[in-house]
Formats: sequence, structure tokens, C-alpha cells
Amino acid sequence: MIELLNVNKSYNGKTKVVDNLELTIKDGEIFGFIGPNGAGKTTTIKMITGILNPDSGSIKINGINMADKPLQCKKEFAFVPDSPDMFLRLKGLEYLNFMGDIYQVPKEARREKIKTLSERFEMDIALSDQLQSYSHGMRQKIIIMGALLHDPSVWILDEPMTGLDPKASFLLKEMMREHAQNGKTVFFSTHVLEVAEKLCDRVAIINKGRLLFCGTIKDMRVHFKAKESLEEMFLEMVDNE
Repeated sequence: MIELLNVNKSYNGKTKVVDNLELTIKDGEIFGFIGPNGAGKTTTIKMITGILNPDSGSIKINGINMADKPLQCKKEFAFVPDSPDMFLRLKGLEYLNFMGDIYQVPKEARREKIKTLSERFEMDIALSDQLQSYSHGMRQKIIIMGALLHDPSVWILDEPMTGLDPKASFLLKEMMREHAQNGKTVFFSTHVLEVAEKLCDRVAIINKGRLLFCGTIKDMRVHFKAKESLEEMFLEMVDNE
């Protein structure tokens, strides 16, 4: 579970990027976080994951307050950032072992998890190559694999489908659904509204740092009676804002 209570963030003391945001992402659901460019999505995710500190408000993951116990809190989740371009001089296997060391994954469990994930993402033959030789999609896969290595209960994914081929994208969506069906939490941002509409149990729409809507697509359709697609409802909501 992820809980945000009255979270605020400004840059330079002037520009308010996140404005009194309140969200609860429950166990057993896939939650989509949607908004136009500059809406505050990535800033919110950076605060949830402890990369940035909020100016005010509280953030809890599985009941652990990020401000009070940041290291304990960070062990609870997997984080896939919006850019996979990191640690490019490491080989794929070196990167995965590095992540395993950080999260103190036992060697035997680590080997089994690396084997399972690399085969599932069809990355097993690339693990001996440096990340800088990987395509964007392959880098995205290895970052996802590293994030999932310690089998966390909460997944936080920032634009996770970007750069993935159709097969890998389908696989990741399948894994997200499996994770939620096991009573765990998936929180992800996306610009691909069709994916959010088909995959998410609930969505939140944010614009200019403020929450415009939080609920199911069915709830949204009750409000926008003449609208059919999430895209149409999203555009009307953001344009009215």
C-alpha cells in the first residue's frame, strides 16, 4: 500500500509542482497515474521513492513513513525510473548482482531469480554484454529485472513501457496483473491512455500538480456520460482545468 497525505512540493520556493496531493493505492490493485507533460507525475514519484523530499505532508509505503525510516521504507518497493541509461559500463550480470547486493538478496535465491527473469525477458544471452551496448528496450528490461530482484511487494514504475517491444510490453503487463492478483501493489505512470484503460483497476489524473480525479474508469464514465474512451474524458478534464 502507498499513502500520500497532503503532499506539497515547490521549486525555487515559487513554482508549485505538487499541490496538496492525497492518494491511497491499495494492495491488490494496478493504479495508473496520468497527466500531461509537466503535470507533476515524475516529481510525485520521486517523492514517493525518497529521491526528493516533500515540502510538507507525509508518504507511507506499507505503513512505513518515508521521512522517519527511509532505508526501511525503500526495501518495500521496486522502482523503475523513466530513463534506463545508468551504470552503462557494467555488464548485465554485474548490474543484477550489484542490485542483489544492495537489497541483500541471498546468492542462491538471486541466481534463481536472475535465471527466471532473464529467460522470461529473453535477456539470458545478453547478460555478459555491457549495458552501453544494449538497445533502449534492452536497457529498460535489465532495469526492470534489477528492480524486481528482491521480490518487493510494491512496484513503482515511471513510464515502464517506453522502448519495450510489443512482446516485452505484453509480458510486463502480464507480470503487473499477476503481482496485483497476489494481493500486492502496482503504481505506474503512463502517457499511453489505452494501456491505462485496459490494465488499471483505478486511475488518478493530475494536472498542474493538482488531483483532478481518482477512481475507476467506470466511475469516470458515470460523470462523463457522453464520453466513451479514457482519452476523451482525460482531454476534457485537462482542457477544462
